[in-house]
Amino acid sequence: MTDLRIAIVGFGKIARDQHLSAIAATPGATLAAVASRNASLPDLPHFATIEELLEQGPPIDAVSLCTPPQVRRAQAAAALAAGKHVMLEKPPGTSVAELDPLIAMAADAKRTLFATWHSRHAPAVEPARAWLATRRIKSVHINWKEDVRIWHPGQAWIWEPGGLGVFDPGVNALSILTRILPRPVFVTAAELAFPSNCQAPIAANLTLTDLAGLPVTAEFDFRQIGPQSWDILVEADQGQMTLSRGGRIMAVDGKVVADAPDEEYRELYHRFVELAATGASDVDLAPLRLVADAFLLGRRTLVEPFVV
Repeated sequence: MTDLRIAIVGFGKIARDQHLSAIAATPGATLAAVASRNASLPDLPHFATIEELLEQGPPIDAVSLCTPPQVRRAQAAAALAAGKHVMLEKPPGTSVAELDPLIAMAADAKRTLFATWHSRHAPAVEPARAWLATRRIKSVHINWKEDVRIWHPGQAWIWEPGGLGVFDPGVNALSILTRILPRPVFVTAAELAFPSNCQAPIAANLTLTDLAGLPVTAEFDFRQIGPQSWDILVEADQGQMTLSRGGRIMAVDGKVVADAPDEEYRELYHRFVELAATGASDVDLAPLRLVADAFLLGRRTLVEPFVV
């Protein structure tokens, strides 16, 4: 079996920090080219756009789209039309509805469309899911706060329409939440704080529930200084379970029961290779629907301007 020849489209911070090493460490995958207006790699074919890549590039089987979400739909459509498998960084797009035609295109072409949620592959997520499956859950609280200047330095796109603002990291928490809970949840209220000079929120508080009335709350903030917080706290009838470090560590009543190195992106590419072998797709839109509903229901307030 030959390797899946992958081109990275969009060679920014996330591609350099995560995708490069993940592809290199994944059996059955090889990096064949890069398409980016502003960056390249030595000794690797480079193109300014995905159109140039598809028209003039070396033979490839798949593309990994690491561009801002505002442009991913058109790029995914071009790649699928050219017969390529497609991996979408999170969030998979700027709206829920725009993904339906891509799902249909992939099915018609018998090509893979993989909407990734890397935080679901954090090592403690599946142990947490198994632990919760046998318990009565009383409440859930998410505390997801980070410094945007560290994680998205100079990235103005995140403050534009479709950039999601604080929901760019917040959707990571929601992707874990929708994986570990036994029943679907939905948003009932939201408070969104918009800097007066931005088109996307810098902070958000969400209230969610399920059909059984489970109380779920979430606090997202892009203004965290000092220690960063990526925690989910679950009160259950048999103890308190905490997922911390973005799903890397699980503790029950303060005792660590799961802790392992972060290999989220390696797991994504392992899954991508697996899917592409049969042309199957994996597109779960539940986390993005919660974000969309937060925008739909959210009460908006203006806060001080943010300087990128």
